Amino acid sequence: MNDYLVIGLGSMGKRRVRCLLAIGILPDNIWAIELKKERREEVEKQYGIHTASSEEDVDFSNVQAVLVSLPPDKHFIGAKIAIDHNKPVFIEASVVLEDVYKIQEYNAGKVYIAPSCTLLYHPMIMKVNEIVKSEKYGKVCNFTYHCGQYLPDWHPWEDVKNYYVGQRITGGAREIVPFEFTWISGILGFPKEVKGYYRKTMDVGCDIEDSYACSILYEDKVGSMIVDVVARYAIRSLIINLEMAQIQWSWDKNKIEVYEVEKKDWIYYEQPQLIHQAGYNENINENMYIEEIKGFLEGITNHEAYYNSIEKDIMTLKLLEQIENSDGGFER
Repeated sequence: MNDYLVIGLGSMGKRRVRCLLAIGILPDNIWAIELKKERREEVEKQYGIHTASSEEDVDFSNVQAVLVSLPPDKHFIGAKIAIDHNKPVFIEASVVLEDVYKIQEYNAGKVYIAPSCTLLYHPMIMKVNEIVKSEKYGKVCNFTYHCGQYLPDWHPWEDVKNYYVGQRITGGAREIVPFEFTWISGILGFPKEVKGYYRKTMDVGCDIEDSYACSILYEDKVGSMIVDVVARYAIRSLIINLEMAQIQWSWDKNKIEVYEVEKKDWIYYEQPQLIHQAGYNENINENMYIEEIKGFLEGITNHEAYYNSIEKDIMTLKLLEQIENSDGGFER
């Protein structure tokens, strides 16, 4: 019998339960640890899985893998449970570098750790990756990217002060910077240097910096990125200029547009039909989360099958650190 354990039943924990169900794991083979009784009861009723309030109530002898869906500043708590029981572990997107170092040190190579890299499993970003890596249009020269969302829209059912996005260390905009760099680095490689600014520009219901603007330097290309949680219309918009083409993608257009210099015309790649979950922005698809968990499970036996690692996660979080350290005009 192969059981799977989800730690944390907030928004992402519930999503990971759905991911396991979507790939064919039976409810009877899914366990979850959650301190809040109301969340346990909700998930038991909705999905029919087993829940527990602590690790002592879980039989780890049958557990094949652990998924940690706790807030970013609590990841070590869940990772430690997996490591102590010698189980491979998937961990949601990180933002606290010190916590990731702590996990790496505690693990000391004992178990397989797969940090989240969700957008690398988005079908349109996978297509952009394919186009760039093919070198059909020559090298990348520069790119611009804007990711904007309105923080109170993330969880319309709760106040932003009541969960991690409203805290400065794990604030919504701060968290999204490495979330986006994970896929950008997956396609274009890790940059040589990043510099930027971060500020609070409006009241989003909590005391956090809501906007990050950065310049990105590589050996042979440059880029710019803005991440914010003040955009009243959610946007993910990418332009990549190559020697012989331009790639344009906006997540609400459901297609990639490529201008081919030789043909002096546009070609289009249509987005496949995606699964949407009620209560979330219609452009957030469940498919990428499902594919990510498939990748994690494949990565347990073949680490190369999964797109991220704790070493890459640390490198990504150091980019966030570089941005914040470069902003000499700002005092936290």
